[in-house]
Amino acid sequence: MYGNAISIMIMSTTTLSEFQTRLQEIFPSEDILASEDELIVYECDGYVVEKRVPDVVVFPTTTEQVISTVKLCNEFDLPFVPRGAGTSLAGGTLPVGGGVMICLTRMRQILEINERDRYAIVEPGLVNVHLTQRLSGSGLHYAPDPSSQGACTIGGNVATNSGGPHTLKYGVTVNHVIGLEVVLPDGELVQLGGPCEDLPGLDLTGLFVGSEGTFGVATKVWVKLTRNPDAYRTMLGVFETVADATAAISGIIGAGIIPAALEMMDQGIVGALEDAFHFGFPLDAGAVLLIEVDGLEVSVDAEKQKIIDLCHHHGAREVRFANTPEERQLLWKCRKQAFGAIGRLAPSYCTQDGVVPRTKLPQILEFILEVSERHNIRIVNVFHAGDGNIHPILLFDERDAEQTKSVIAAGDEILSKCLELGGSVTGEHGIGVEKVSFMDQMFTETDVEVMTDIRTVFNPDGRCSPSKILPTAGACGMEHIERDKPGRRAAM
Repeated sequence: MYGNAISIMIMSTTTLSEFQTRLQEIFPSEDILASEDELIVYECDGYVVEKRVPDVVVFPTTTEQVISTVKLCNEFDLPFVPRGAGTSLAGGTLPVGGGVMICLTRMRQILEINERDRYAIVEPGLVNVHLTQRLSGSGLHYAPDPSSQGACTIGGNVATNSGGPHTLKYGVTVNHVIGLEVVLPDGELVQLGGPCEDLPGLDLTGLFVGSEGTFGVATKVWVKLTRNPDAYRTMLGVFETVADATAAISGIIGAGIIPAALEMMDQGIVGALEDAFHFGFPLDAGAVLLIEVDGLEVSVDAEKQKIIDLCHHHGAREVRFANTPEERQLLWKCRKQAFGAIGRLAPSYCTQDGVVPRTKLPQILEFILEVSERHNIRIVNVFHAGDGNIHPILLFDERDAEQTKSVIAAGDEILSKCLELGGSVTGEHGIGVEKVSFMDQMFTETDVEVMTDIRTVFNPDGRCSPSKILPTAGACGMEHIERDKPGRRAAM
């Protein structure tokens, strides 16, 4: 098993050349990358701490090309990993041990939109927001809206079971995927689920969503479409302190109100956004809450007023309103572009993805502040406050080895604290390679064995996305990664 993950590293130049020659029978030359200067673009995803250059990158445009590539990898006993836009933040697309990267960004067609039955069939490389744009004017939308939806792909969302601001009310990706076409790791093509919901038998679609590319390569996705609400009310609560803002979050949910979205941004994020985009945010505020309720026109005003009262009760100095669709769009633009503004604060950043019970938000945020001071690392926060999914952003310069080590240590401490508070080490970014060591802390030995057995049914040789999610990955576990080379870790 271990040999599968590193086989391409010990292949002779002749064998690698033969493999690339065979690839040319599947792809035109412009759809194959093999030169060093081209491959380095794919050395990491949004998790920049771990890096490994693949040996070959291919860009299929058809399911048949994916099948042929997977079968060829089996023939040469090579590992392979599917990749979308690379916005994942836990090293989910890292080619541990080298091998072949199957980049699906050219499979980006919307194959069908069925408004009557409220579903769409899309290819995995479709950018999330492009489906939203295509549905404009139809009265329908695709609910999962990750903050990176302007770049991330539907296939990537499926891999990590992505969330987003509006999934507080509408649910995460798994709640909106009803079927998948999948190329299994041995090259067999299967369909899981389909346009009909609640098919009898095991929910293999739900099992595949969130498997982070370890069960196979999705080539088609059936997604559920949701009717647009009749009305929205969007507010921005301005608070003196983070503690006041988190108290308001608990107060809103405790009152039985489930907003469509409830997001928090602290002073650091607000300042970066204001410098970048000049939204008119109060720079002296400790935190702001972006809150949206939706539903029937006759009900949203009452919910809006309750939220305003609760915000003031918990110390909000003001609550602003989006009075027009343009103002609402501007508020959401600021939230969606928060990560883009981080470049003004530091050359590099690492985003964590822990979860705590909502009532524990004050404790985890206080702990994050302690970690920031102890490691001398600036940390800013923007997160899905309504469901306790925190995203502390650790700012550093990856060219500085000591800073990188400190970021890794600080991130581990934050995730450990999430577990201590009864939470999880991921809400939507996945485990990838970053958090494999935490799986033994989150789950019992029996739990891990069961999950390993399930993965083995789909991926018996460990050839597809090796060394991801489980500490018993069967191939190059992360213990075989050189952890003394921050920013440039390679499989040994």
